[in-house]
Amino acid sequence: FEDVQINNKQLNGVGELRYRLYQYVIAINHHKDELFLCENVLKGIESELPLVESLIRSKDVPVFPFQLKGEESSNVTNEEYMEMVKKGIASCMRGDVFQIVLSRRFQQSFNGDEFNVYRALRSINPSPYLFFFDYGDYKLMGSSPESQLIIQNRKALVHPIAGTFKRTGDDEVDQQEAERLLKDAKENAEHVMLVDLARNDLSRVCDDVSVAHYRQVQYYSHVIHLVSEVTAKVREGSNPFELLAKTFPAGTLSGAPKIKAMQLIDTYEPTARSYYGGAIGFMGFNGSCNHAIMIRTFLSKDNTLIYQAGAGVVAASKPESELQEVNNKLGALKKAIVRAETL
Repeated sequence: FEDVQINNKQLNGVGELRYRLYQYVIAINHHKDELFLCENVLKGIESELPLVESLIRSKDVPVFPFQLKGEESSNVTNEEYMEMVKKGIASCMRGDVFQIVLSRRFQQSFNGDEFNVYRALRSINPSPYLFFFDYGDYKLMGSSPESQLIIQNRKALVHPIAGTFKRTGDDEVDQQEAERLLKDAKENAEHVMLVDLARNDLSRVCDDVSVAHYRQVQYYSHVIHLVSEVTAKVREGSNPFELLAKTFPAGTLSGAPKIKAMQLIDTYEPTARSYYGGAIGFMGFNGSCNHAIMIRTFLSKDNTLIYQAGAGVVAASKPESELQEVNNKLGALKKAIVRAETL
C-alpha cells in the first residue's frame, strides 16, 4: 500500500484489513434457481455439512422490526462542508492537486434488525455489488456501483466512475441530463483525470494497459454517472494482493496526485474514513479477484448506522454544487433507512 503518514484518528472500532477463509460457501445462481453448497475440507476439522444443509432447509427464521431512534447527525454542518470544499479548491488552484475527493459522514441510531435496511437498499438501489457482512461486533452492508479491482484469467479491470448528475424521476428529462453531463466541462475534466490515474495505477504491475470503454452514461436509482473501463494484462509473478495494494485506494475516492490528495484529506476531514472508500470482495485460489469500493455503504455498530459520501473537487468547483452532489449520492441510503421501518 502507499506509504502515507496519517493522524491518529478513531476508526470506529473497525480494523484496517480483514480477510477470512470460509469453510462453507453457499453459491446461488438466481437465473437458474440453483444453489451450490461448497466445503473447503480442512485437515483436523470435522465436517458439519449436514448441519449447514439443515439450516438452509429451515424456514424458522426470526424476524425483528427496525426502528429509528433519535435524529440523524453529521460530523460537519453544511456550512462546514462547503468551507472544506473551498480549501480543496484553493489546493487545486495552488497546484497541490488536480482533484481531491472530500467527504462527510452521517450517523443514525436505531433499534431492531438492520438487515431490513439492507433489504430496502438492494430494492431501492440495485447495483453491480450487493453485500451484507456480519462480523459479530459490526456489520457492513451496501450496494456499490463501482469496482475497486477485477482480475480474471490474468486480465485486470477497473471501472472509474467520475461525473455525477442527479436523476429527476422523469426518463425523458434524465436523458437530457445525461447529454448535459457528457458536455459538462467540469465533470468531464474530473473523469479524464481519474481514468488517467487508473491507467497509471495498473501500469505499475501490468502491461498492455488500455481504455476499453470511455465516458459511458450509466443510470442508477438517484444519480447518473460517467463510467469508463480500463483493462490490462497482469505481469507474470504478480499476485492479486500486490495488484490490489498498488491500486488502492481508488483515485475516484482520493484524487490526483493520489498521495498528496490523501495527505490533504487527512488534514481537512475531521474524522478518519474507516471503512468508507475501502474495498470489499474476494480473492480466489486461482488468482482471481473481485472487489467493490465501499461507497453507498452502511457500517452498523452499537445500534448506530454510519454512512458517508464525497464529491470530487477541482479548481472549477462550486461549494454549493459539491454539497448537492453529496446529498444526491446519499439519497438511496437515506431512503432505505426510512423504508426499513415499514418492512
